[in-house]
Amino acid sequence: MLNLSVTQRRDLKARAHPLNPVVIIGNAGLTPAVLDEIERSLKSHDLLKIRVMNDDREARASMLQEICTILHAGSVQHIGKILVVYRPLDIPLASPTKRKKGKPLTKKQLGNR
Repeated sequence: MLNLSVTQRRDLKARAHPLNPVVIIGNAGLTPAVLDEIERSLKSHDLLKIRVMNDDREARASMLQEICTILHAGSVQHIGKILVVYRPLDIPLASPTKRKKGKPLTKKQLGNR
């Protein structure tokens, strides 16, 4: 299971807010087919919202724990029937371009940052 710091979870919650649930777990619970679908979704999206159609809070919490341990993901949020899961993509991110050395930035340019 992936452990996330408080600041990472806060940033991921902000990113997850406008997302819609991609996977829905029905009354049958966490079946192998549902786990496969979550795995496929995590391969293309690093952040995932899951809706659970179960009324038992402890069952939803155990589902979230099981998803995170089996798929090596991190638990971001559990609010009501919505679970948010994060697993970083295997694609390395491009490093930010560095500014060319030269003239120092003006006050106006610094203010725009």
